[in-house]
Amino acid sequence: MRNEGAAGLATVLALADSRLPIGGHVHSGGVEEAVSSGLLRDNASVELYLRRRIATTGLVTASLAAAVCGGALTPERAELEADARTPSPAARAASRAQGRGLLRLAKQLWPHHDWAPAGARPHLSTVFGMVGLACGARTDELAGVVVYTTLTGAATAAQRLLALDPAAIAAGTMRLAPLCDRIAEEAALGLAALSDPVQDALAERHLHRDMPLFAS
Repeated sequence: MRNEGAAGLATVLALADSRLPIGGHVHSGGVEEAVSSGLLRDNASVELYLRRRIATTGLVTASLAAAVCGGALTPERAELEADARTPSPAARAASRAQGRGLLRLAKQLWPHHDWAPAGARPHLSTVFGMVGLACGARTDELAGVVVYTTLTGAATAAQRLLALDPAAIAAGTMRLAPLCDRIAEEAALGLAALSDPVQDALAERHLHRDMPLFAS
């Protein structure tokens, strides 16, 4: 039974909706550069990339958000922890851009919540954690949302860039659902501290692309 004031299922699902207007649709999660570099070519290579992204970026981002949601980290401390876990300046900029987008939306949805601790340019993980607090989501629920959006944003970008069958991409994301659940459970238990040199390198190389389709 859910506690009084806890987030309803519809609220949790809405946070995981790709239509959430936070600017995520313009970020590929390194996919655009991976496609350009020949690392991603087909459904199989995309699924491998998504597995790697879920287990690294997804885990770290979700663990930070869950820590803020559960009160283990203040937003101010979460910002420092996020910077320490994001070696790539380009990846940090992408996280902060999406964080600002989510913060703008959150201020409209929960206007009486104190958003001042987020600052002007918060990481996405920090704002997700604060949103969890504002709406009463459980830490495991919030971690699941963050991991899922880490997966679907990159998957959608891959489908668009490679002109893959949307049904095949959807099937791949369904196959990855058990992994998402396991990573979310791990993220809710405590802070993760790891990075992915491949994704860091892709993020930095993307800065030098001529006329990119995605911001990151």
